[in-house]
Amino acid sequence: MREAEIEPSIYAADFLRLGQQVDELLAAGARIFHVDIGDGRFIPPITIGPVVVQALAPVVHARGGRLDCHLMVENPEHHFDQVARAGGDSVTFHVEACADIPAAATRARSLGLGVGLAFNPDTGVEKTAALSGHADLVLCMSVHPGYSGQEFIPESIGRVRQLRDAVSEQTLVQVDGGIVESNVGAVRDAGADLIVAGSAVFYHDDVAEAYGGLVRAAG
Repeated sequence: MREAEIEPSIYAADFLRLGQQVDELLAAGARIFHVDIGDGRFIPPITIGPVVVQALAPVVHARGGRLDCHLMVENPEHHFDQVARAGGDSVTFHVEACADIPAAATRARSLGLGVGLAFNPDTGVEKTAALSGHADLVLCMSVHPGYSGQEFIPESIGRVRQLRDAVSEQTLVQVDGGIVESNVGAVRDAGADLIVAGSAVFYHDDVAEAYGGLVRAAG
């Protein structure tokens, strides 16, 4: 991983051109792709699932990339096997949706998956930071999960900084929601290592140029 990674979130992609857009982003240097899996219960919409991971995995892995799967679902541990079989590289699940985080993390690792913990804007940073020893990364949501194109919650900058100070140096800090060129630098400066961008990449005709603009703005 480089000093900071911009992760295109394929939930915002044009699914008629998904393969083409992923190829263009790989050619532009993207190496981690964010896959939002929603069940229609933890979040209102049903989004994409392991079948999309399975389709993308050979292409992304052939270029040395990874598929970072964000499980916005109830009982996330029930889905780990499907994600692993489909070729996902990691699962990030919500502290609000999982009753036994240590057991879930152990289960994910037994399947060869990396582990992330996510928390919503209404959840205290301290709660997730206290559990961060079970994870490789901690995801601070900077919008309420569920829909692409939402505006960044300004208070998230302070929450990212608080999270970075509270977790170990080895734990990656990820931010997801409302990322655009005008705020990505501040998010990076607050301590984010992994920065997820959906509409800021895919709502443009030239996704590679949009991705490059975010990389440059992140510094």
